[in-house]
Amino acid sequence: MPDSGLNSPRSAPAPVIPRLRVGKLCVAIQAGSVEELLARAEAALADSKFLELRLDSLPHPAEALPKVREFLARHRDAMVIATCRRQPFGGNFEGTLTAELETLMKAAQAGCQIVDLEVESAEEAAPRQWEKLRAALHAEGAALLVSFHDFSRTGDLEQAAQRIEAFRPDFIKVVSTACSLADNLAVLRLIKDRSRSAEVVGIAMGEEGLVSRVLGLRAGAAFTFASFSNSAGTGSGTKTGSAIKTEAGVKAGNGIQTAPGQVTVRTLRDLYRVEQLDQATRIFGVAGNPIAHSLSPLMQNTAFRRESVNAVLIPLKTSALDDLLTLVRELPLAGVAVTMPLKQEVLSHLANADPLTTRIGACNTLRTGADGKLYGFNTDVAGVIRPLEKRLKLKGARIAVLGAGGAARAAVFGLVEQGAEVFIVNRTHENAVKLATESKAQALTREQFAQGRFDVLINSTPCGMAGSKQPLPIKENELNAGLVFDLVYNPLETPLLKLAKERGIATVTGLEMFVQQGARQFEIWTGKPAPEAEMLRVVELALRKRR
Repeated sequence: MPDSGLNSPRSAPAPVIPRLRVGKLCVAIQAGSVEELLARAEAALADSKFLELRLDSLPHPAEALPKVREFLARHRDAMVIATCRRQPFGGNFEGTLTAELETLMKAAQAGCQIVDLEVESAEEAAPRQWEKLRAALHAEGAALLVSFHDFSRTGDLEQAAQRIEAFRPDFIKVVSTACSLADNLAVLRLIKDRSRSAEVVGIAMGEEGLVSRVLGLRAGAAFTFASFSNSAGTGSGTKTGSAIKTEAGVKAGNGIQTAPGQVTVRTLRDLYRVEQLDQATRIFGVAGNPIAHSLSPLMQNTAFRRESVNAVLIPLKTSALDDLLTLVRELPLAGVAVTMPLKQEVLSHLANADPLTTRIGACNTLRTGADGKLYGFNTDVAGVIRPLEKRLKLKGARIAVLGAGGAARAAVFGLVEQGAEVFIVNRTHENAVKLATESKAQALTREQFAQGRFDVLINSTPCGMAGSKQPLPIKENELNAGLVFDLVYNPLETPLLKLAKERGIATVTGLEMFVQQGARQFEIWTGKPAPEAEMLRVVELALRKRR
């Protein structure tokens, strides 16, 4: 970066600001009116005393500041960042640079301890404007945060930091957009390098950027941002007129999320325990696409906490195996739960896998060894075997499996290994024959199945899954088994299980399968017995809340 001139206000030493004791989690708040903004701020204080007020979400930001002053006078323990970002730089403020600077100066005078100025506005400001802002902040003892946002990608973050550094701010904030998991590495690297000499905040926006939000504090960030939770007690029934435009074009009619991929402070604190993570924390992930609604983070992080394991599991949105493997190597990750579409593709990248995983041809669990190499397992097998073992002797049992996809393969190979007599029924009979030949099971036509009798009937098709319109894979009069096991776990009671209960047939829910495969993952990763009851409890509670 060229020198801006020795006599320029930009290169002059920044005024000495008393070191602020900022919190680690800043709740970002926006709304369509100052009354709603401050009502949300009031409620958010229950979760964090550190807030960002997005003044640019208000129709007339400067006019709202007297009420902000009253709010801060009532809550002297609150730490507040004032932001009034202009539209060309990702905000909502339609005013001029002069109006933006005046608003931020008045925000400091109203009691806001930090003001956030985008680097583009800092570069646009004339020396006299810059000097006026500095003097106003110094007079109020307020700190300056200069921020950079890239709403399309993760580019040269070091160059962005250098642009900001030219203005000698108290805080450097660099925000990019994650287009891949690997983009998180650039953000975390910037935080680690810069935090040695500056107060730095780094975030990658978007669902792929969640890693940066969870691990930013661990890397040395001064703080990170979280969204306001409606469950804090306000805003759920409030109308703000038209939807509020937020950063990167995200629409949030209720104004809760101020940036793509932002999660609530409660999620960061309670689910991911971001304030407790340290360099000894082992990092795990659950990878696939889609992944946002996965219950694996809830289940595994609950288990880690219950068993006092210093570890965290993070959702990793990706469909690209190379992207995942880059994160595994460079973060590094201690292990990964792999979902579709990566279960088959990952096999060729393993140093070793157990024989059953190799025969199934799918791996859903990775563990990084002490040698840095990847070892693969298929815990879906345990998810099927363990619930059934509690109910009957598997050796010699007659078990019919509906479907011939990935879940069916794990069930069939695992049950055959246990000595069960396994029969496969599939809409496309040729696929059933192929799987039966590979696994030493038997394929049945629909007619043969209808005439048979089985100890267990397992549904491995998507039938009954939330959002699926696929009809029952069998007729109502074909429930010819003593036990029905549905591998679908959302909803808890599928149409098939409901029908079985009406007929007086014992059932096993897919929830047991999900928890047992997760319990086996926990054992592989930690070497400790899994707290199965607690894992079951939290997942069942979460599923019931989704109904």
